[in-house]
Parts: sequence; C-alpha cells; structure tokens
Amino acid sequence: MLQSVLDTLLELSPWFLLGMLVAGLLHVLLPRDFIKRQLHGRWGVIKAVALGVPMPLCSCGVIPTGLGLKRDGASNGASLGFLISTPQTGVDSILVSASFLGWPFALFKVLAATVTGLIGGWISDRVPEGATSQREFAGALAADEHDATSSDDGPRGVPAMFSHAHSLLASIWRWLVFGIVVSALIDTFLPVGTLDVFADLGPLGAGFAVLLISLPLYVCATASVPIAAAMVANGMPVGAALVFLMAGPATNVATIGAIYRAFGSRQLAVYLGVLIVGSLGFGALFDFGFNPSHPLQHSHGQAAPVWWAVASACLMSALIARLAWLDLSRFVRDRWFDRPADEVEIAVSGLTCGNCERKLEGALLEVDGVLSAVVSRNPDRARVRGDVDRATIDRAIYAAGYRANST
Repeated sequence: MLQSVLDTLLELSPWFLLGMLVAGLLHVLLPRDFIKRQLHGRWGVIKAVALGVPMPLCSCGVIPTGLGLKRDGASNGASLGFLISTPQTGVDSILVSASFLGWPFALFKVLAATVTGLIGGWISDRVPEGATSQREFAGALAADEHDATSSDDGPRGVPAMFSHAHSLLASIWRWLVFGIVVSALIDTFLPVGTLDVFADLGPLGAGFAVLLISLPLYVCATASVPIAAAMVANGMPVGAALVFLMAGPATNVATIGAIYRAFGSRQLAVYLGVLIVGSLGFGALFDFGFNPSHPLQHSHGQAAPVWWAVASACLMSALIARLAWLDLSRFVRDRWFDRPADEVEIAVSGLTCGNCERKLEGALLEVDGVLSAVVSRNPDRARVRGDVDRATIDRAIYAAGYRANST
C-alpha cells in the first residue's frame, strides 16, 4: 500500500507542479478586463472555452469563477461554456493524464472538453432565461457593478505567479490526497481484471454505469486521473474511464445547485444534457476509434525514479503538509477559541472551498484597520476584528467576489 502511494506520488508530482507554474503564468499574463470586453456572442463562447480548457479549476473553484463571468457581463453561453469545459481539464490535468494514460488519451480529453463546452455554450445562448433566474441575478449584478473595477488592479510578476500557483494546490490538496490514496487502494487490494465486467456491458453500457456514479460525486480533474488509471489497469474500458473524467469533475450536487440558482432550470438542463450526451458519446468514440489496451495499461514502479521526480514529490509533499497544518490550525482556532469582544461576525454567500476562505481572508486583511480575519464554512462566516465599520467590510467582501448577508 505505502509503495503504491509513493509510486503514484512520484509519477504525479512533476507534472502537477509544472501545471501549477503554467497556471500562474496564465494568471499574470491575461489582461484583467478580458472578461468584460470579449465574452459575448458566438465568438465569446469560443474565447471562454479557449480560456477555460487550460485553466486548472475544478468544480470547487470553477463555480465562483463561472458565476463571476456572468456578473461581469459575460453572456449565458460564454459562462456556461466555461463551466462545462473548465473542470474537465486544465494544464495540470493534461500533463498528469498524459503521464498516467498516454498522450492520445490526454489530447482526446482536451478535444472532448472543447467540443462539449462549445456546443453547450452555443445552445445556452439560444435558450431564453427564466424569469426567476433573471430576478435573482439582477440584484447581484447591480450590487457588484460598482466594485468590479477594483479587481482590475493587483499585483503582477513572479510573486503573483507563484501565489496563484500555490492557491491552486490549496484549493484541491484534499482531493489530490484522496485520489492518490484511492488509486493506491485499487492497485493494492483489487485483483487485476476485476473490472473486466464493465467490458461485458459494451462501450455505451459501461459508460452509462460509470456516469450514474460520477454525476452526483465531486471528483477533481487532476486527482481523479490516478483513480481512472488504476481502474483501467484492472479491466475497465478506457472509454468508461473517459466518461468518469469528463462527468465527474464537471458535475456534483454543489455545482448543480449553484447553476440552478444562478441560471435557472432551463440552463441547468442544457448543462447536464450536454455533459451526459457528450461524455457517453466521446467515451464510445474513443473505444471504437482507438485500440488503447497496450499504451494505457499503466503500472507503477517499473524503473528507478529520477532525481527530479523525487525532488518534485518531496516538494509537493511539503506543500501539502504545510496546507494541512494551516487548515488544522484554522479549524482549532475557529472552533475552540473564544471570539474577542470587538470582533464582528458576518454571514457570507459564495464560499465553495478552502481556497475561497483563504482568498477572502487575504482581501479582508488588506483593509485598513483590520487586525485579524477568519473565514470559515458550514456555516459560511467571516469574523473580522479591528477598527473598521461594517460598510467597509461589506465592500471588501463584494470586491473579493462574494456577498455579505444582512443576517
């Protein structure tokens, strides 16, 4: 079991760290007002998908980002195309997929994410919004309009690149650990050939069975690759693994609920319909069009690890250990220590992951007069201490992309 964990970590770490750096470069090089100027109409959908495919955001991060597109004036099609394509892939996921499952599979997954995003976005633009969705989102648009310009300014350069790359790992490190452990469990305890039963169902049958499992679950595009590779090695058809890697990261209960609240039931139907039909279709197409049994039967530990793989694994392990310690410290501080008398507690909407907590904390700490800020979820709260009025805190929360509730 331990050896399987180490082997998976050695194989995943170099590509994941490289993907983090590429993500940081995208962050510092992309103009801040790109969204407002470009994401409209048919070409806006193309630009949104082209932006989303390489961006390493899983469901937890893509929800506020995609909804932020709409708040900043992007069309429904551009926003939904981004939400469909982005969580399926990303530079880190592409590199990790190539390492575990081969470049043909990785590039085919990019193609599938691109096509489903484009089709979903174009269909979305032709579907009228429901009245409920329009009323609910109108308030958010009006409230955020005067704060949107504040996001155009910010730090650039190498520090911002590494900060953004680190925030990527911070947002998914738990799921990354989960994926590594599950992959090791499959490699260790599941006999080779156990999942051959899926092959008996045929490409569409196997894909549909995997789809039923994937739709409600949260799986990360990068962290789920080792799981998919382990399942393929144990007999699952590669097309079914593609269904798992497309539908799993793009759909879960939280994402479905967020899209319903922001876009309405009609747009949610487009979102789910495109992902279901697209994942099943591309999964079957891959099985029929390729003979992947040889290049995709991946196994660990066939050769001694090179120095850069060991160094990458050590670095990523250290980063994850630090993030785990910070999260544990925040949990202990939030649950077991009394709140100071001058601390203000504010209910917040829009928090979806640990990275959201850290982002909002950082934004609040930059406000003049704030001495400390602790953001937590379940319930979603911001606890701010210092000589600062409530209106200033609310504006800082809006500027960070979230909403301060009155109760």
